[in-house]
Amino acid sequence: MCRWAAYRGTPIPLEQIISAPGHSLVEQSQQATQAKTATNGDGFGVAWYGEHPEPGLYRDVLPAWSDCNLKSLARQIRSPLFLAHVRASTGGATSRDNCHPFVNGRWSFMHNGQIAGFEKIRRPMETALSDRLYQARHGTTDSELLFLLAIEFGLETDPAAAFGEAIRFALSEAARAGVRELVRFTAAFSDGETLHAIRYSNDDYAPTLYSAPTCNNQGHCLVSEPFHDTDTKWHEIPAGSIVTLTAGGISSARFAPVQVAAVKVAEVA
Repeated sequence: MCRWAAYRGTPIPLEQIISAPGHSLVEQSQQATQAKTATNGDGFGVAWYGEHPEPGLYRDVLPAWSDCNLKSLARQIRSPLFLAHVRASTGGATSRDNCHPFVNGRWSFMHNGQIAGFEKIRRPMETALSDRLYQARHGTTDSELLFLLAIEFGLETDPAAAFGEAIRFALSEAARAGVRELVRFTAAFSDGETLHAIRYSNDDYAPTLYSAPTCNNQGHCLVSEPFHDTDTKWHEIPAGSIVTLTAGGISSARFAPVQVAAVKVAEVA
């Protein structure tokens, strides 16, 4: 399983999330505490928003702790919204094209989780893509394919419904192929204005997700596991939730792919 962190708020240097905190994302690439594997060394990536509608993107196959450029770039680049990811592969080669985040137009996406039996249902899932989105698929991971399917199913207009349909489609193809029907999905994604995250699994083991105001309340952070910061009050996001961060704050809604749409249930402080 992978580790990731996402931020939205006042522009800050990327290092304030990626490398500076205690138990930062770089540290989690070596010593994760809430994942199946402690080491997440199969590459890393960062997508950040700045002067252009589409995000900047930096990815490499090196472990995050050994890339000499990452800390330097994270110290110099400031952004009001960014996604950062360290990878522990559950399938797919260690290549730049398989490193998260994935970008398409102004959208960025990263994921922690898996589709069971993916290689047996990969072909029919790819067939559901339009020619344009199939040509945009550069890697071989289930994560990138779920992202492109969500775009196919209406990510621009209804993110919750689009990812709900992508997950439903994966489960239906698994049933058709006679393989285990299992999707574990904790993901963050953004169009450069709004930051979303979903925590979901169709069993009892949804990958972890936490949220907290951060950087002296300059913004809000979503993470796979908390940093070691006594001044930050982390809140665990329940499984079966989608959270949305805008300029107006953070809200939470129910996420249930077996239903037609997510239903709003709460506001998160």
